[in-house]
Amino acid sequence: MTADVTPDLGTTTGAVPPPDTASHPVLAPGPTPNSRATSRRFFLGRAGAVAAGGALAFAGAHSAAAATAPPAPAPKAHPLPSPGTTRTRARLRGVQDWMGGIGDATALRALTIPGTHDSGARFGGPWVECQDLLIREQLDAGVRFLDIRCRLFENAFTIHHAAFYQNLNFDDVLTACRDFLAARPSETVLMRVKQEYSEESDAEFRRVFDDYLDGKGWRSLFHIADALPTLGEARGKVVLIADNGGLPGVRWGDASVFDIQDDYNAEPLRKYPLIEDHFRKAANEPGKQYINFVSTAALLPPSSNAERLNPQVRDFLNGSEAGGWQGLGIVPLDFPEATDGLLDALLRHNPAAR
Repeated sequence: MTADVTPDLGTTTGAVPPPDTASHPVLAPGPTPNSRATSRRFFLGRAGAVAAGGALAFAGAHSAAAATAPPAPAPKAHPLPSPGTTRTRARLRGVQDWMGGIGDATALRALTIPGTHDSGARFGGPWVECQDLLIREQLDAGVRFLDIRCRLFENAFTIHHAAFYQNLNFDDVLTACRDFLAARPSETVLMRVKQEYSEESDAEFRRVFDDYLDGKGWRSLFHIADALPTLGEARGKVVLIADNGGLPGVRWGDASVFDIQDDYNAEPLRKYPLIEDHFRKAANEPGKQYINFVSTAALLPPSSNAERLNPQVRDFLNGSEAGGWQGLGIVPLDFPEATDGLLDALLRHNPAAR
């Protein structure tokens, strides 16, 4: 079985963006010590994901040299354990396998799923950075929805937030998901994929995506269908949510499937009531896959907005009004680990273990 934590992905695989992105300070070391870094050390130690010192050493050592490393050979096969693999039920479940106790027939829309907004955005300065944790660390912390923004460059996908290359490529994201799911076959990862900072046609974007599936051997990792699967059908897989007209899979924004709150231009005082109202709607009008973005880019940098909004969300979910609510949908967040108890508060609103 794969170890719980993969090596840090400081050396990316595949293409490296052209010089126009090199003018941006995207490859600076990770965040300097502050309240978010302190929370990150505490959270990783608590979740048992990585040794905190090693994680912080990686963040400090991340450098421009990693972005120019020669590409690694493309993987050709990625065997995954069967979703039906016998698991040791006596082992206590934690945030790393929180889906394991929920019945196979459960619809994904009946879950409350922590997610990250702009999941790869860790570099570029305070107005660009949305996360502290690596993709694997996010999954180990309980996150099961990833928001992946891909620039098409030289027949490959590089991960961007607007113009800022994130020292990360699509192969790196898929490797983190594969290794996590190999270690935790009870789980699934829902992945929104959209084009960012390139304007290629839907057909060209699809061509490159298909090359990842078949040319590079990643098809076995994905669950790709026109409808959302049950949890049992999704275990051990990445469920593709297509935010591009050329991609296969469930269509992001399809009003017959999704009910999305994503007012990213609302400053926190206006944003927070929208978040509460969407939770209430999900609890009282079940049926669709609700998505409730807590993140916002208005007025202040994402980290500052998260410091204002995330504690309010935690306290609301722990309060009397939300008691007993389930199936609150996907909840994408910026810096979720920086607010103690936030992810736990979300996970408590899931069906009882079988």
